Amino acid sequence: MRDGWQIKKVGDFSETINGLWTGKKEPFISVKVYTMTNFTKESDLNPNINPREITASVSQYDKRKLQYGDILIEKSGGGPNQPVGRAVIFNIKNNENNTFSNFTTRLRIIDKSKDIISSEYLHKYLKFIYLSGETEKFQKNSTNIRNLQLKEYLQLEIPVPSLKEQKEIVSILDDAFASIDKAKANIERNIENAKELFQSKLNELFSQTGEGWDKKTLGELGKVCMCKRIMKHQTSPEGDIPFFKIGTFGKSPNAFIDNETYISFKEKYSFLKVGDILISASGTIGRRVIYDGEPAYFQDSNIVWIDNNEELVSNDYLFHFYGVCNWNPSKGATISRLYNADLRRIEISFPNIKTQKILVEKMVALQNNFEAIQLSYEVKLKNLTELKKSILQKAFSGELTNKSVAA
Repeated sequence: MRDGWQIKKVGDFSETINGLWTGKKEPFISVKVYTMTNFTKESDLNPNINPREITASVSQYDKRKLQYGDILIEKSGGGPNQPVGRAVIFNIKNNENNTFSNFTTRLRIIDKSKDIISSEYLHKYLKFIYLSGETEKFQKNSTNIRNLQLKEYLQLEIPVPSLKEQKEIVSILDDAFASIDKAKANIERNIENAKELFQSKLNELFSQTGEGWDKKTLGELGKVCMCKRIMKHQTSPEGDIPFFKIGTFGKSPNAFIDNETYISFKEKYSFLKVGDILISASGTIGRRVIYDGEPAYFQDSNIVWIDNNEELVSNDYLFHFYGVCNWNPSKGATISRLYNADLRRIEISFPNIKTQKILVEKMVALQNNFEAIQLSYEVKLKNLTELKKSILQKAFSGELTNKSVAA
């Protein structure tokens, strides 16, 4: 740290309040509620995601009015394998009854500290803490939910230079991050272009017609099957046989059934052959898993398969077809679902088995090529994230600014 800089705790110069719960006391007021999903990056509002509008009590809202420069901290949730604690800065200058959700904490610089630290500088520091993974030290996990321990989080120590140097640091970081974000956007666009090209090549292979080609519905290839229903009381967190539900399909199981039930149900009811292709019929429609023959059981109706006649279409060919077909699921009030009737009427074009084998080899080569390209781009994205961390590290150790800047 540079000479002349001070060390302060975040809680020394800020006040916090948790987000809005719908109040029951009158009078009421119409408010716009912002969540972390309204922000595309660490500090930018996404104009394509409108805030939720609700009616809240005035007493609740008055304590939670958002002002320009307020910092919002994610206190509950977090993405997969991500810590909570993402920090964004609110950048709307007008006052249109803006507030924030109960999964969020607002942090605001108190008046007497505004000549010590700026909210822009504080936001950059909290971003650094989040990107470096430090917020994991301040989170407590409970039943699939991560919660930020705010009391401990506010004890974070922050190096504080003069306001003049803070402004210079923020300006340097903004310029650097703009370049990094532009590079990331280009890489992400290249990934999407590669994905579209890959899908286009696969579609070309599956859309061929002419002599030697046939067309049938999936229902004509075989019966739609599913495992016998497993009741909740038949499962346990540990046990003999993995039981895959829709949430763990293709991942690690978090439920098990006993071996006796597995053997009994496997003998009495529909069960898979090695090589059959399992499909998710709810949630993310069309996720695919090839059954490898290892003991396992799968949630009825949510995970299904075609008892495929491999004399007509090989499972390998079918697997790649599932990757490009239009599932066109039925839509209910809140969710999409792939019903058996939806699956049975999907049409597939195919040549003879010998030609299918040749086409599958081409598809595998395309898949490998795409994955190599995707991996290369993902490495570049990771390097940009590491570059951002490195720049932040230098910023808060005093390495980015001119040492002659007045304290």
